[in-house]
Amino acid sequence: MKRYEGTQKGYRQLLPGPVFGTLIALGGAILVILLILGFNAPDPAKTMGVFFLGPWSSPWFLGNTLDHLGLLLTASLGTAIAFRGGCFNLGGEGQIYLGGLAASVVLLSGEGFPGWGALGLAGLMALAMGGALGALAGFLKKGFGAHELISSFLLTQALTPVGDYLIAGPLRDSRGNLVAMAPIPEPRLLLRLLPPSSLSISFIFAVFLVMAGHLFIHRTIWGYRFTIAGSAPGFARYGGIEPEACWVPAMSAAGALGGLTGFFAVAGTYGRCHLGFPGGLGWSSIAVALIARNRPLALIPTALVYGALKAGSDAALLATGLTFETAAFIQAAVLLLATVHVTAPLVKRRTSV
Repeated sequence: MKRYEGTQKGYRQLLPGPVFGTLIALGGAILVILLILGFNAPDPAKTMGVFFLGPWSSPWFLGNTLDHLGLLLTASLGTAIAFRGGCFNLGGEGQIYLGGLAASVVLLSGEGFPGWGALGLAGLMALAMGGALGALAGFLKKGFGAHELISSFLLTQALTPVGDYLIAGPLRDSRGNLVAMAPIPEPRLLLRLLPPSSLSISFIFAVFLVMAGHLFIHRTIWGYRFTIAGSAPGFARYGGIEPEACWVPAMSAAGALGGLTGFFAVAGTYGRCHLGFPGGLGWSSIAVALIARNRPLALIPTALVYGALKAGSDAALLATGLTFETAAFIQAAVLLLATVHVTAPLVKRRTSV
């Protein structure tokens, strides 16, 4: 069978479709940002400088940007795996929140455990909490035909107020004004890599997980079956693969990685579990996965750019008086562009004489 080279004989694509689409989405996002800042910022030149250079201007800003990148990578990998398995996990925000809450309860109790033991147990608890929420949504889809997009969202939306109640009520640290649980003792915090920034060893774990996800999807027979079942269920059935068998594992993995993201956030980034700590991280992970076309290795540059854009908007808010509405509109524009699919143009193939 001849390999498909393009829509016209003698032509080929300039770049692979997913790569070209990602570049177009990111380039369009940057162009929109320049236009918005140019027309709405009090001092456009200064605001643009802070927006694009602020996240890298000092070790503190650099560390915080990379730390946010690690959280985005872990959460977006879960979203991408769900997409690969033919599912859409819309409960990432709640899975992060509840996973971090469960991890914090472990880290603040169990005095008999050493620091590393408590961290390991807290990580497992976060994985179990997020994985259970994801698995339940996958089970409802497989067993009862409930759409996982709705069920995953409603499950976490129903349980998030319970988490709010626990953090603001029985588990709240009454010694301060912040609506949060008690600070996690230092021996039970993840190792900081670039103090005083929030960058911790969770960043290394996140990169390792992305590499492992790439190897699983592109280098194993199980990953091949998983991808085919999600992208072409009819072809999968023809080849003896049951697509429905991938739904629960896909949603379980997505939820577990969401819970792990919550563990990284409370034990590394913040050092405690406070009210609403995900701050939209679950929604951002959907944008990153869509821009990267659910390719694990593409998550790294995509999350880097997306995280830098968010960090830049936060820096511009503090330094130049950029309004919250403008910053929110910028992030919404990036999310909208994440849904754009562009096909690379065809170029004339070179022929040897």
